Amino acid sequence: MSTEKTMTEKLTPTPGQTVGPFFGYALPYEKGGELLAPGTPGSIRLAGTVYDGNGEPIPDAILEIWQADAAGNVVTETGSLVRDGYTFTGFGRAPVGNTGKYTFTTVNPGATEPGKAPFIAMAVFARGLMNRLFTRAYLPEDTEALANDPLLASLEPARRKTLIAERLADGSLHFDVRLQGEDETVFLDFASPASREG
Repeated sequence: MSTEKTMTEKLTPTPGQTVGPFFGYALPYEKGGELLAPGTPGSIRLAGTVYDGNGEPIPDAILEIWQADAAGNVVTETGSLVRDGYTFTGFGRAPVGNTGKYTFTTVNPGATEPGKAPFIAMAVFARGLMNRLFTRAYLPEDTEALANDPLLASLEPARRKTLIAERLADGSLHFDVRLQGEDETVFLDFASPASREG
């Protein structure tokens, strides 16, 4: 193939290069937001709202979460896409409702090492995003572990608070995701150093 032909050939955009929303066609699955069955002893609710830069709820985002189990073990069980109703897999995927609200049934993750701050890793798929965004929802209770967390310690206090979930009176966690604007959630860059060169 000549260089001239290569330069003039039209390339088809892939999903990561197009602006959605198109997530509802393939990503959601039955009971995707239930990391274990609601009402299971020790289960909690993780819920919140996804907002755009104007502070308006986004009605068609999808969130994924990954987390350790209550004892701090990284789960290696299969079955994330076919829920059996009792096996905790540590992974969930849930669409938001028309009001931008999402909900997961999960457990409080334990610390993966002594003194580490427990958190739930989260990915956000939403309209206008060329690629998903990554963030964390830290449990609020262990203030010493939070103070010693390297990621949180690298942030200004106003930015740090966007990564700490709120514990509600019923034991559930509330965590809003703000894509831009005031109180924008801190998002993480997982690009390798090599991909940043050139």
